[in-house]
Amino acid sequence: MTCASCAARIEKKLNRLPGVQASVNYATEKARVALPAGTDVAQAVEVVEATGYSAALPPRRRSPATGPAGRDPGERDADQDDDQDDERGGAQTAALRQRLLISLALSVPVVVLAMVPALQFTHWQWLTLVLAAPVATWGAWPFHRAAWTNLRHGAATMDTLISVGVLAAFAWSLYALFLGGAGEAGMRMTFTLLPAREGEHAGTELYLEVAAAVTVFILTGRYLEARAKRRSGAALRALLDLGAKEVTVVRDGREQRTGIDQLAVGDVFVVRPGEKVATDGVVLEGSSAIDASTLTGESVPVEVGPGARVSGATVNAGGRLLVRATRVGADTQLAQTARLVEQAQSGKAAAQRLADRVSAVFVPVVIALSTATLAGWLLTGAGADAALTAAVAVLIIACPCALGLATPTALLVGTGRGAQLGVLIKGPQVLESTRRIDTVVLDKTGTVTTGRMSLTGVHAAAGVDEAQLLRLAGALEHASEHPVAAAVTTGARQRLSSGQENGGEAEQLPAVASFASTGGLGVTGVVEGHAVVAGRPSWLAQQWSQPLPPELAEATAAAEADGRTAVAVGWDGRVRGVLVVADTVKASSAAAVAQLRALGLRPVLLTGDNARAARAVAAQVGIEEVVAEVLPAGKLQAVTALQRQGRVVAMVGDGVNDAAALAGADLGIAMGTGTDVAIEASDLTLVRADLLAVVDALRLARRTLSTIKANLFWAFAYNLAALPLAVAGLLNPLVAGAAMALSSIFVVTNSLRLRRFDPTASASSGPGSTRSSAEA
Repeated sequence: MTCASCAARIEKKLNRLPGVQASVNYATEKARVALPAGTDVAQAVEVVEATGYSAALPPRRRSPATGPAGRDPGERDADQDDDQDDERGGAQTAALRQRLLISLALSVPVVVLAMVPALQFTHWQWLTLVLAAPVATWGAWPFHRAAWTNLRHGAATMDTLISVGVLAAFAWSLYALFLGGAGEAGMRMTFTLLPAREGEHAGTELYLEVAAAVTVFILTGRYLEARAKRRSGAALRALLDLGAKEVTVVRDGREQRTGIDQLAVGDVFVVRPGEKVATDGVVLEGSSAIDASTLTGESVPVEVGPGARVSGATVNAGGRLLVRATRVGADTQLAQTARLVEQAQSGKAAAQRLADRVSAVFVPVVIALSTATLAGWLLTGAGADAALTAAVAVLIIACPCALGLATPTALLVGTGRGAQLGVLIKGPQVLESTRRIDTVVLDKTGTVTTGRMSLTGVHAAAGVDEAQLLRLAGALEHASEHPVAAAVTTGARQRLSSGQENGGEAEQLPAVASFASTGGLGVTGVVEGHAVVAGRPSWLAQQWSQPLPPELAEATAAAEADGRTAVAVGWDGRVRGVLVVADTVKASSAAAVAQLRALGLRPVLLTGDNARAARAVAAQVGIEEVVAEVLPAGKLQAVTALQRQGRVVAMVGDGVNDAAALAGADLGIAMGTGTDVAIEASDLTLVRADLLAVVDALRLARRTLSTIKANLFWAFAYNLAALPLAVAGLLNPLVAGAAMALSSIFVVTNSLRLRRFDPTASASSGPGSTRSSAEA
């Protein structure tokens, strides 16, 4: 394909097949074709070839493990084909660059001689013919070849306009040299921004510089376009190259180095400091800090230990880790990320579909307009010079290359930048959705909060040492597997360690004996000779037939009023303290809500938790509208109710219970740390579990959409403004060629600006300016 019209023609032909839905993307040079069951995919390839183009099926992608090594037999061929495609793309760009440089070297003297009369020596015009002929033929050969191919299939594309324009200018010059007066010795020609009027240079006007310069200008646009596509696609290629190539596997008690393709689910592998994590897995031994910036865009390393999940391609910045592989090949987060990015880049936004329809009818209309212009000038008594000048100018200025590039280049760059920031846009239609959103519904647990219970308060009775309270409670709860117990144990260790003078080494809690658990009420055991009890305050009061001390009763009431969990702790027959446990709000949530408001969005907190806990969390992050105590089906009903009120709703969630609401919302945004069900039901996936990523995603999507709009405006405005000038004979074809090439260059470079999109810079002013402090 050489232009958007080519893509439109192929798409139209494919969609004529019964039951087929096809989308052809000029920028990525790929077609996504949905075939009905039982249809041979070879039919689609045959249709493309019958239309005058070549096509090939893509290589098989990585799939779930199918053998002992966890590798699809076709995977290595797919990788090799990807490399060959990349090399082929690089070779085509290099060949285009060579064609451009040679054509430029030959064209410069032609243009200079035509524009500077003082340099026009005797018979200079014959030298320009010698120099311009290779440019108009060999240099413009890609356009001539495409035009001929399309002509044989009864079609016309942008290349047709270019080819006809260049050949018309060159053919007229040959006529003027051999049959007119332009070949005479001493002939002089002057350059003007406006075409020469009839009588000024009758029969001696040459357009060799037009044929040469237009070819160079358009080759320049095509080369920059090709290079831009490779650069914008570099994000995806770099993403695919992030994974480790080798891994140290532990087998039969020995460590052995092997290729990543030999790794299977369940294998245990070693990650040394500075190494990449080979694949997704769970830490078995060791603790370290993991640099996940390659996947999430977050610069702050994440602390991991036994039980923590790690992703392939992240970097171990600290100690030695022993990890069990849980996902390999196409199942890994890295592979899923690359697949989502590629799917988004292959799709089409509504704006692009409009541009495709316009370009498909624009070319034949322009050819007809050029012919009418030529005839009109001749019928009004103007000479052939003026008529040809106007007709060629119409062909060149109307070429809608910029129109075809406006959307796909911006989408290509925007989705690539999103992948670098940990924002995965599933399809271009998402861009239109973000523009209309006015309400953001936020799931509470795991989205606004951490989703993990933490020790948030310690209240010791009068005369009780807080350190002893933490040590005995932490030791007792360590024997339990309940999430509340785990929160107490972890919190006790952290607080005891932070109060030491030994640099904060982990506190060794005492052993517990005679441990027993009473389901739903509490636990008992003997620690350091004390009979320790921990559980519901009412249970302890009933056990020992005594009320809680006033200060502890007050702390318990305050905690329960905020929807938090109070754990009473006592020993030797007396209640000694109350520990408060809660699902804590993420550090960045309040700043994220403020920035969502700055974007003109109304936040709503939606949760299945009790109303008191929901209101407490909402108050912490600055949300007034709360919907609580709803089942998974109720979440969808809540979203639907908002939509009935006329609101356009974005839903942010991470769990299986959020999947229905994500699918039913106008825009579904899933936290990438959530379940696969939630991710599949969403439109946007955020790799990092940070609510600020929602703000980044919306800003990037809106910026990409605004870039597309700017590109389309200038592409349309350029053609609409210049066409009347060309028809009126007020536009020199040389200037028209330069303007047309510059419009394409503008669209490409404007799109490439998205590569520098910085979400922190976007949030540096206004209500959302709290981001940096929240991250710190």
